[in-house]
Amino acid sequence: MQTPSEFVREQVTTVRETVDRVASNVAESVTRPISEAPSVATVSSQVGDFIREQRNAARVSLRELARTAGVSNPYLSQVERGLRKPSAEILAAIARGLKISAETLYEQAGILDRRSGNPDTVAAIRSDSALSERHKAVLLELYETYVREHRSSQAATPNVPNSPRSSKESA
Repeated sequence: MQTPSEFVREQVTTVRETVDRVASNVAESVTRPISEAPSVATVSSQVGDFIREQRNAARVSLRELARTAGVSNPYLSQVERGLRKPSAEILAAIARGLKISAETLYEQAGILDRRSGNPDTVAAIRSDSALSERHKAVLLELYETYVREHRSSQAATPNVPNSPRSSKESA
Protein backbone atom coordinates (compact mmCIF):
# COMPACT_ATOMS: atom_id res chain seq x y z
CA MET A 1 0.00 0.00 0.00
CA GLN A 2 1.28 3.43 -0.88
CA THR A 3 1.66 6.17 1.64
CA PRO A 4 0.07 9.51 0.80
CA SER A 5 3.47 11.07 0.14
CA GLU A 6 4.42 8.26 -2.26
CA PHE A 7 1.12 8.69 -4.08
CA VAL A 8 1.65 12.46 -4.40
CA ARG A 9 5.24 11.95 -5.57
CA GLU A 10 4.05 9.48 -8.22
CA GLN A 11 1.34 11.89 -9.40
CA VAL A 12 3.81 14.79 -9.60
CA THR A 13 6.22 12.64 -11.62
CA THR A 14 3.42 11.68 -14.01
CA VAL A 15 2.41 15.32 -14.47
CA ARG A 16 6.01 16.38 -15.06
CA GLU A 17 6.46 13.67 -17.70
CA THR A 18 3.25 14.75 -19.43
CA VAL A 19 4.28 18.41 -19.38
CA ASP A 20 7.72 17.53 -20.77
CA ARG A 21 6.14 15.46 -23.56
CA VAL A 22 3.66 18.20 -24.47
CA ALA A 23 6.38 20.86 -24.33
CA SER A 24 8.58 18.86 -26.69
CA ASN A 25 5.64 18.40 -29.10
CA VAL A 26 4.99 22.14 -29.03
CA ALA A 27 8.68 22.86 -29.59
CA GLU A 28 8.71 20.50 -32.57
CA SER A 29 5.63 22.10 -34.11
CA VAL A 30 7.07 25.60 -33.65
CA THR A 31 10.37 24.65 -35.27
CA ARG A 32 8.76 22.59 -38.06
CA PRO A 33 8.90 24.33 -41.44
CA ILE A 34 5.61 25.84 -42.54
CA SER A 35 5.60 23.58 -45.59
CA GLU A 36 5.10 20.55 -43.30
CA ALA A 37 2.12 22.00 -41.42
CA PRO A 38 -1.36 21.14 -42.71
CA SER A 39 -2.66 24.04 -44.74
CA VAL A 40 -5.95 25.79 -44.15
CA ALA A 41 -7.02 24.56 -47.58
CA THR A 42 -6.39 20.94 -46.54
CA VAL A 43 -8.50 21.31 -43.39
CA SER A 44 -11.20 23.20 -45.32
CA SER A 45 -11.21 20.53 -48.00
CA GLN A 46 -11.57 17.75 -45.41
CA VAL A 47 -14.51 19.40 -43.68
CA GLY A 48 -16.05 20.26 -47.05
CA ASP A 49 -15.75 16.67 -48.23
CA PHE A 50 -17.28 15.47 -44.98
CA ILE A 51 -20.21 17.90 -45.29
CA ARG A 52 -20.81 16.78 -48.87
CA GLU A 53 -20.73 13.10 -47.82
CA GLN A 54 -23.17 13.73 -44.98
CA ARG A 55 -25.45 15.80 -47.23
CA ASN A 56 -25.49 13.08 -49.90
CA ALA A 57 -26.10 10.37 -47.29
CA ALA A 58 -29.04 12.38 -45.94
CA ARG A 59 -30.25 12.93 -49.54
CA VAL A 60 -30.41 16.68 -49.05
CA SER A 61 -29.70 19.05 -51.92
CA LEU A 62 -27.09 21.77 -51.62
CA ARG A 63 -29.82 24.40 -51.97
CA GLU A 64 -31.98 22.80 -49.28
CA LEU A 65 -29.07 22.53 -46.81
CA ALA A 66 -28.08 26.13 -47.48
CA ARG A 67 -31.65 27.23 -46.74
CA THR A 68 -31.96 25.21 -43.50
CA ALA A 69 -28.49 26.29 -42.34
CA GLY A 70 -29.21 29.93 -43.11
CA VAL A 71 -26.26 30.42 -45.48
CA SER A 72 -26.16 31.25 -49.15
CA ASN A 73 -26.04 28.50 -51.73
CA PRO A 74 -22.75 29.78 -53.28
CA TYR A 75 -21.11 30.04 -49.84
CA LEU A 76 -22.06 26.47 -48.92
CA SER A 77 -20.77 25.29 -52.30
CA GLN A 78 -17.45 27.03 -51.61
CA VAL A 79 -17.26 25.38 -48.17
CA GLU A 80 -17.84 21.95 -49.71
CA ARG A 81 -15.15 22.56 -52.32
CA GLY A 82 -12.66 23.68 -49.66
CA LEU A 83 -12.49 27.27 -50.89
CA ARG A 84 -13.87 28.74 -47.65
CA LYS A 85 -13.20 27.84 -44.05
CA PRO A 86 -16.48 28.17 -42.16
CA SER A 87 -16.71 29.61 -38.66
CA ALA A 88 -17.84 27.54 -35.69
CA GLU A 89 -21.27 29.20 -35.88
CA ILE A 90 -21.67 28.27 -39.55
CA LEU A 91 -20.56 24.70 -38.81
CA ALA A 92 -23.15 24.47 -36.04
CA ALA A 93 -25.85 25.72 -38.42
CA ILE A 94 -24.78 23.21 -41.08
CA ALA A 95 -24.80 20.44 -38.46
CA ARG A 96 -28.35 21.36 -37.48
CA GLY A 97 -29.34 21.28 -41.14
CA LEU A 98 -27.77 17.83 -41.53
CA LYS A 99 -29.21 16.66 -38.18
CA ILE A 100 -25.78 15.65 -36.92
CA SER A 101 -23.74 16.73 -33.94
CA ALA A 102 -21.92 20.05 -34.27
CA GLU A 103 -19.06 18.38 -32.43
CA THR A 104 -18.62 16.05 -35.42
CA LEU A 105 -18.08 18.98 -37.76
CA TYR A 106 -15.85 20.74 -35.24
CA GLU A 107 -13.61 17.67 -35.15
CA GLN A 108 -13.49 17.51 -38.95
CA ALA A 109 -12.57 21.20 -39.09
CA GLY A 110 -9.85 20.79 -36.46
CA ILE A 111 -11.62 22.99 -33.92
CA LEU A 112 -11.99 20.11 -31.44
CA ASP A 113 -9.68 17.22 -30.74
CA ARG A 114 -10.98 13.83 -31.71
CA ARG A 115 -12.48 11.82 -28.90
CA SER A 116 -10.68 8.80 -27.65
CA GLY A 117 -12.13 5.36 -28.15
CA ASN A 118 -13.19 3.28 -31.09
CA PRO A 119 -14.25 5.54 -33.99
CA ASP A 120 -16.93 3.01 -34.96
CA THR A 121 -18.49 3.20 -31.51
CA VAL A 122 -18.42 7.00 -31.56
CA ALA A 123 -19.94 7.02 -35.07
CA ALA A 124 -22.66 4.57 -34.00
CA ILE A 125 -23.66 6.76 -31.08
CA ARG A 126 -23.68 9.87 -33.26
CA SER A 127 -25.70 8.25 -36.03
CA ASP A 128 -28.43 6.79 -33.79
CA SER A 129 -31.55 8.71 -34.79
CA ALA A 130 -33.42 7.50 -31.68
CA LEU A 131 -31.14 9.62 -29.47
CA SER A 132 -31.36 13.36 -28.97
CA GLU A 133 -28.21 15.47 -29.33
CA ARG A 134 -28.11 15.80 -25.54
CA HIS A 135 -28.30 12.02 -25.08
CA LYS A 136 -25.55 11.52 -27.66
CA ALA A 137 -23.31 14.02 -25.87
CA VAL A 138 -23.86 12.30 -22.51
CA LEU A 139 -23.23 8.83 -23.96
CA LEU A 140 -20.06 10.02 -25.70
CA GLU A 141 -18.81 11.58 -22.46
CA LEU A 142 -19.50 8.37 -20.53
CA TYR A 143 -17.85 6.26 -23.22
CA GLU A 144 -14.77 8.49 -23.29
CA THR A 145 -14.52 8.35 -19.49
CA TYR A 146 -14.71 4.57 -19.58
CA VAL A 147 -12.00 4.36 -22.26
CA ARG A 148 -9.74 6.70 -20.27
CA GLU A 149 -10.20 4.75 -17.04
CA HIS A 150 -9.68 1.43 -18.81
CA ARG A 151 -6.41 2.69 -20.32
CA SER A 152 -5.18 3.97 -16.97
CA SER A 153 -6.03 0.69 -15.25
CA GLN A 154 -4.14 -1.20 -17.96
CA ALA A 155 -1.18 1.15 -17.57
CA ALA A 156 -1.18 0.48 -13.81
CA THR A 157 -0.83 -3.29 -14.42
CA PRO A 158 1.22 -3.56 -17.64
CA ASN A 159 2.66 -7.00 -16.90
CA VAL A 160 -0.69 -8.68 -16.39
CA PRO A 161 -2.97 -7.92 -19.37
CA ASN A 162 -6.60 -8.91 -19.00
CA SER A 163 -6.01 -10.27 -15.51
CA PRO A 164 -9.18 -11.53 -13.82
CA ARG A 165 -10.25 -9.55 -10.81
CA SER A 166 -10.66 -11.18 -7.46
CA SER A 167 -14.18 -11.58 -6.15
CA LYS A 168 -13.58 -8.73 -3.66
CA GLU A 169 -12.57 -6.30 -6.43
CA SER A 170 -15.51 -7.08 -8.68
CA ALA A 171 -18.08 -6.86 -5.88
